[in-house]
Amino acid sequence: MACAETDVDFGTIPLAALNVTVRKKLGLYLNPRNAVAADWMAVAEAMDFSYLEIKNYEASKNPTTMVLDDWQARSTGATVGKLLSILMKVERNDIVEDLQPLIDEDVKRFHESQKKKADPPLQVPEVDSCVPRTLERNGITLEDDPEGTPELFDAFICYCQSDFHFVHEMIRQLEQTEYKLKLCVFDRDVLPGSCVWTITSELIEKRCKRMVVVISDEYLDSDACDFQTKFALSLCPGARNKRLIPVVYKSMTKPFPSILRFLTVCDYTRPCTQAWFWVRLAKALSLP
Repeated sequence: MACAETDVDFGTIPLAALNVTVRKKLGLYLNPRNAVAADWMAVAEAMDFSYLEIKNYEASKNPTTMVLDDWQARSTGATVGKLLSILMKVERNDIVEDLQPLIDEDVKRFHESQKKKADPPLQVPEVDSCVPRTLERNGITLEDDPEGTPELFDAFICYCQSDFHFVHEMIRQLEQTEYKLKLCVFDRDVLPGSCVWTITSELIEKRCKRMVVVISDEYLDSDACDFQTKFALSLCPGARNKRLIPVVYKSMTKPFPSILRFLTVCDYTRPCTQAWFWVRLAKALSLP
């Protein structure tokens, strides 16, 4: 199966390309237990989840999301194409047909972000210039030297605007103290005028050793944070190199994101451990 607009093979597109909207709609179709049509349990079985795993998912309010997130985290074969083939295998062609336009849009956006990342800029250097020029993405942060080494960071900070005051505190505690870490804060460090998705992918994959994810209720509703988190997870399935560090700094009313629940959390909400919070976070970010 391929995207109608780009002719891209869905089997080559990772599941991370599907955004929150598509995943929520999948839950609306699959979460209700259905005696006639296949539900999330049939999909989980087709994804090779065990009986005990499926029973554990039953306690969740949104088992479809948990199944998709866990499948994405543990399987290198978790692609959009594979998901669609599973839906058709369990005879839920109605879901495929109804969500096809949204899935096409997500795949198109993901494909374009990857293509822009790989392609040179449209404005090429002068033919008679003997000075080598760099790609546009080498001049994306304040301290980038377009003619030299790109600016590197210890960590990319994934946050939503409502949590920016805590990001300020992170800067004070981690950059302006003896730790002297270098954080990549999008609103502070990135120059305006380029594609957000291309810049974000470049920074997370090639410029930053790790990513700190500031978790909050508002984070759960942010498409940008969702993309950043899933992209970083796709680079390190199973968290083998401790690339992602979830941070909780205030109480939440919504459930903790299931896609991150297998990672150790740095929790600022517990008074008994606050004294060690910054030391632990700084140590984790200082690892090679």
